[in-house]
Parts: sequence; structure tokens; C-alpha cells
Amino acid sequence: MRIIGGSLKGLRLNPPKNLPVRPTTDLAKEALFNILQNQIEFEDIKVLDLFSGTGNISMEFASRGAAQVISVDRSIHCVNYLKDISRQHRQEQIKTYKEDVFKYLQMETEQYDLIFADPPYDLNKIPEISKIVFERNFLAPDGLLIVEHQSMQNLNNHPSFVEQRKYGHSSFSFFRHPAE
Repeated sequence: MRIIGGSLKGLRLNPPKNLPVRPTTDLAKEALFNILQNQIEFEDIKVLDLFSGTGNISMEFASRGAAQVISVDRSIHCVNYLKDISRQHRQEQIKTYKEDVFKYLQMETEQYDLIFADPPYDLNKIPEISKIVFERNFLAPDGLLIVEHQSMQNLNNHPSFVEQRKYGHSSFSFFRHPAE
């Protein structure tokens, strides 16, 4: 795993082998950030990284100048790893929370410019993520929600669904506020 852009470009992340994660592949992450660089300005955005795992995505956004990155994962080992590497590389804009994502979303009140969710692929509540984000108004007006999931899963039945991009067994589904 490596950071592919920004101030930490080229940094290799070597998380412990025992973390309960399935990290986004470098190929999929590179494709995702190529899409995003044509759609958003990374500098000064506020990002929520749900199911943050190794912190690979959080570190990528921080490296590219995000003003704030909130990272939520239920594994204390993942949270501690991300705390350590963000501190080591002086990425103070990353704040970590050890919490079940769905419980966290019940308490959250902030809005974000970008929300990225990479839940376990076998989680049966994946379609609820977009529902909760839009019902609770977590996205800023021009905000973007991205959910990573298995390519065979389809999330296009939500009214804010925009598109799905497939990268092998993984897909990214994109959601925005409906145009008025």
C-alpha cells in the first residue's frame, strides 16, 4: 500500500498483518483518485472516512491537503495504527474514532464535503449507508458520497445514486444530492 499523490506521495504503508481489514487496492485507489481529481478540489475539504481500516484512504486525503479527515473504525488496532502513522507523518488533520460506524452516524451532526465508506463486503447493511447519509443530511450541498462494495452488488436504487465504477471484484458507487 502506498500514498499515490500529494505531500506524502510514494510513502509505503506497512500495517500489521493481524488487522481485520481488506484494504482498497492501489489500482482501485489510483483509479478513484484520478476520477476525484477531475471533480473536486482536495485542499480544505472536510472528509469522513467510514470503516477506515488501515487509514490508507484517510492518509491519501490528508496528503492531498484535506483540512479535516474524520476516520471511524470499530477495531482499536486499526484506530491505533492510523493514529500512529498520522502522528509520525505530521498529519494532524486526521482525527480517529473507535466506534461502530452505524452508532457513530446516529451521534454525528456535522456535514462533510466527501464521505468515503469501505465496509466489509459481507455486511448486509451496506445499502443503509447512503440512506442514513442523505436522511441525516451529512453531505454538504456539493458533497459526494462514495461507497466501496463488491462489483456484483448494485446500489443504484437510491435516488441520489450517480454512477458505479467497477475495478475487478470491487466497485465504487457515487452519490450526490439530486439536482433541483
